[in-house]
This record gives sequence, C-alpha cells and structure tokens, in this order.
Amino acid sequence: MRQYIIVYLFLLSLLPLSAQQKVSLGEESEISLLICGPSHDKSFTLYGHAAFRIKDTAQNFDTIFNYGLFDFTSSNFLYRFAKGETDYKLGAAGFLDYMIEYQMRGSYVNELVLNLTTEEKNKIWDALLINYLPENRVYRYNFFFDNCATRLVSIVEQHINGRIIYNTDQPEQTFRDLINYCTRGHHWLTFGCDLALGSPTDDLATPREKMFLPEHLESAFKTATVKSEDGSSRSLIKAVIPLADFEPEINNYPPELFTPIVCSLLILLVTAGITYWEWKRKKQAKYLDIILFTIAGIAGCVLFFLSFISTHPCVYPNWSLVWLHPLHLVGVLLIAVKRFAKAAFCYHFINFVALTILLPGWMFIPQHLNIAFVPLILTLWIRSVFAVYRYKTQKIK
Repeated sequence: MRQYIIVYLFLLSLLPLSAQQKVSLGEESEISLLICGPSHDKSFTLYGHAAFRIKDTAQNFDTIFNYGLFDFTSSNFLYRFAKGETDYKLGAAGFLDYMIEYQMRGSYVNELVLNLTTEEKNKIWDALLINYLPENRVYRYNFFFDNCATRLVSIVEQHINGRIIYNTDQPEQTFRDLINYCTRGHHWLTFGCDLALGSPTDDLATPREKMFLPEHLESAFKTATVKSEDGSSRSLIKAVIPLADFEPEINNYPPELFTPIVCSLLILLVTAGITYWEWKRKKQAKYLDIILFTIAGIAGCVLFFLSFISTHPCVYPNWSLVWLHPLHLVGVLLIAVKRFAKAAFCYHFINFVALTILLPGWMFIPQHLNIAFVPLILTLWIRSVFAVYRYKTQKIK
C-alpha cells in the first residue's frame, strides 16, 4: 500500500501536467495490456490482474494505468465491501515500480501489445487522461461486470476504429466454474464463495463476460480480430511479450488437513454421537441445539444481508437461505425457554420438513451444492428430527 501511495503522489502532479500540455502519442508509441498471473499473496490476488501500459520512448515516458487500487483504511471499508459499495480508483505508476511489485509476488507478467493506429492510440490515451482526473478516477467496483479487467476491455472496444470479433469457440462455463477454478486449492475460500453467491452465479458466462478474469481477457485478446468499416480485418494483438516468466504459484497448493468437508463431517459425527447418547440416556443436550442453531442463525443473517440489502451481483436468489436463515435465532429462543416447548416443536417440525425436501430436491435447483454443505444440513436435520421425536414421546427429560 505504501508503494502505491508514493507512486500515486508522484504521478498526481505528472499526469495532469501532461494532460494540460495535450501531449499526443507518436507513431512509434505502444499501448499494451499487462496480464499479471495469480499469487497466494492475498485472497484478491488469486484472480490475477490487468493494466494498461503506455510507452512512448521518443517522449521518455512509460506509464501504467491501473484500475485496481483500493484503500483498506477508508472509513467503513468492511461494511461497504459487504454491502457491495466498494470504491476502486484508477491509479498510475511508473512501469518499473509496477513490475517490481508483481515480481516480488512471484506472478508472471505477459505484455499484449495492441495492434493500433496512431489515431486509436491517442483516443485511448486521451480517455485514460480524462479518467485519471480527480473527479473521474473513482468508480464503483463490481467483481463480475466492472473491474480492473472489464474496464480495459471497454476502453479498447470504445476507441478502436472497427468492431472487435472474439473467438466464441470456448467451453461452456458458469461464473462459479470460473471463480472456483481461481480458488482451487483454497478450500475455505471456495466454500465461502459457494455459500455467499446465489443461483445467478451458475448462469453460463458469455465469452465477453468471461473477460472479468485477466486470464480469459488474455486468451480472448490473443485470438481476436478487428473488422474495419471498409471490410478489412487485422489481429487485435501484434505481439505477446513475456516480461516476468514465473511458474504460476497458484498451482503449488500448501497441504490442508481441516478442509470444509472434513470439518463438516466432524461436526456431523459429533452431533450424531451426542444425539445417540441423549436417546440412550433419555437426556436432553439443550445447549447443543442452542449452539448449532445460533451459528446457523448468524450465518443466515449474513446471507440475508448479502441477498436482500447488498448490491453485490449474483447473490440473489440464494437457496442456502433455506437451511441458513435468521429465523434460526428465533428458534434458539424457543428452544431455550421451557414454556415455549410447543412452539419449539413446531419450529423443529417445519425445519425438519424443509431440510427433508431441500437435500433430495437440490438436484432440481439451478444452484451449485458444495459437498461440504451436506453434512451441515444433515446436522441440523438430525437435531430437528430428534427434537420432534422427543416432544412426541415425552420420555426424555
């Protein structure tokens, strides 16, 4: 973050000066896309990164325009992030400073030199300078549809003379397929994404939509052509230059014993064991229900917030709200207070019916079921089944 601030302050004075002088790019200038590979550095670096490189040797500047800057220290950052109101900004940096950061991460960097006319270069250059003005550089980030990669695509598409034709001969993939591939080996992150993201994430992504990921942006641009109004065509990319050739670190997964499926199975086994003990001893482990359904209720509040309050894309509808919902917290109150025993029975009976329908019915729901969800759903199901049995028999005290 400190590196970004230093570079940001330096270029804050540099670029507006260039804009005021109306510097134009020369014929030998180049505009490139820098595609940076993923790394384990932070969770958000698992998806890679993309930026513009503007190079004009004759005028002695080599600048990176980067739409991926954000500030963790800004007020209410976590709340705004959860609500989907994260603001990103366009930053600028010197080429060498930018490269050093990604080399330190161990990320590969490929340069895709755009096959542009001088007029097209200056259109893109002018657009970037306008976007970099203080009143324009901040934008509302959207992971799937408006991020550091999609912004580059839009600028190129808007300022090129002609129409870009992408190769559509690609395998069908959903948005969830795409992001789960990026988080492969990071089981808890995948679990969290599968829990938070609803059924729209399982829609098929078009070739254009796939370019929210830098890796797919790179492959799409490499094979794309530009069809001009006069009917002529040219390749969109004239050269691909490896600038930092690292083996993708993302493929070297650290071993992980307590994965979500292991932990959820342990919870199921412990719950089943305690439930069996209750049945044999004719006892009631009320605090087990209070703990389990409190956790489920809190998780349900988070899902409810994401689904109905946040502006994140692809979070609603989310069928996980059937087994994780805020009403579990009401159930905890009914379970804890003895005089609400009949109401607690009704709560458990409804939960039992809902979960009984949910699990076999999930094959008809257009939403991916993370395998680690199954033991957790069965955990809640067992407790509701036993609570209904206990109420009906009245033999357990």
